[in-house]
Amino acid sequence: MNKESSVDQNEVNKFNKTSEEWWDKSGEFKILHQINPIRIQYINDKIAEHFNSIQNKEDDLQPLKNLNIIDVGCGGGLISVPICQLGAKVTAIDANSYNIKALSEYTKNNNLSINPINTTVEEYISNYPDQLYDVVLCLEVLEHVSNQSAFIQNLLKLLKPTGILILSTINRTIKSYAHAIIAAEYILKWVPTNTHDYSKFLKPSELYKILEVNNFHLKNLTGLKFDIITNSWYLSDDIDVNYFACIIKNSYPN
Repeated sequence: MNKESSVDQNEVNKFNKTSEEWWDKSGEFKILHQINPIRIQYINDKIAEHFNSIQNKEDDLQPLKNLNIIDVGCGGGLISVPICQLGAKVTAIDANSYNIKALSEYTKNNNLSINPINTTVEEYISNYPDQLYDVVLCLEVLEHVSNQSAFIQNLLKLLKPTGILILSTINRTIKSYAHAIIAAEYILKWVPTNTHDYSKFLKPSELYKILEVNNFHLKNLTGLKFDIITNSWYLSDDIDVNYFACIIKNSYPN
């Protein structure tokens, strides 16, 4: 990869999985399956707030109808699929060919209209420079890429002037090291060891600086926490470990 690429090939290779592996709720991605309803809730709520109303009020089953959404780093489609089922027109891109094959098989078997493309965000922008989106999604990806600042700037380039970018990633704190690496990888065995690289965790303050120089700002920051007593995940004001970010252009009215 050239020096401008956001692709860390070692990170990409961690996710060489089949459709069956991606959609196994008790397998390697069980934590993503557990948090998926919360991720979809956050996405749906922020889209509704941003556009002031769900675009198609008569259709409660497809509240995202008429929205063009791109899912960057889509993996096997755990976000792309439910977003499509909510009515959005979804493009899903991933640098890993295994992931795109897995998603393509799943969409075909379930008769879903998703456009999966094996490409990097840099290549996509180069090949489709005029293709802009209402919503850009990039969930649990930032902690696996190189050149994070350039990567985020490329995500912003995919947005329509009135669009929103929704991210989720991991904060770089002592607490996140204890939770996301020591506990999740070595004690609880939620994910394979070496899934995460602490140096790639991103502080919200660092994200803010990247956005500020590109004329964007954080509209919302929300944490994601695990309650060990109830064995459940929930949204929180605590952003010390996992967090969501909703981002808009500075010129867009609040």
